Amino acid sequence: MVKVLDGAGSAGAAAKPIDWRKRMSDNIAYALLVYTALQIFITMGALNGNGGSILPYFGLVILVAAIIPACRRFEKRWARLSDAQAADPEFISFYRRDQLWLWAMAIGLPFVVTGLFKLLALVFG
Repeated sequence: MVKVLDGAGSAGAAAKPIDWRKRMSDNIAYALLVYTALQIFITMGALNGNGGSILPYFGLVILVAAIIPACRRFEKRWARLSDAQAADPEFISFYRRDQLWLWAMAIGLPFVVTGLFKLLALVFG
């Protein structure tokens, strides 16, 4: 019985193949969670500071409209991979490039757009 347990525990855990499709899908899901949290907190800060201005709401609409097509594009690009391509370690550079762009958008976009609308509110308000 000890031999059965030793063999099953060590070989099964180490042989898990890479799947770039799943990894990118997971990154997109986590990036959307971070993006949503940032969007809520940053936009709520802008709403509290501008009184009755409609600009923060407009910024919220722009942020939602910008992130959904971008994430769908990333998802489609990686979903098209065949099973062999999805397990190919040669795709790591493409994966890292897309991962970097995804996270830069998810973290940067709420700050950039909210900052732009705050600037417009200062200039025209």
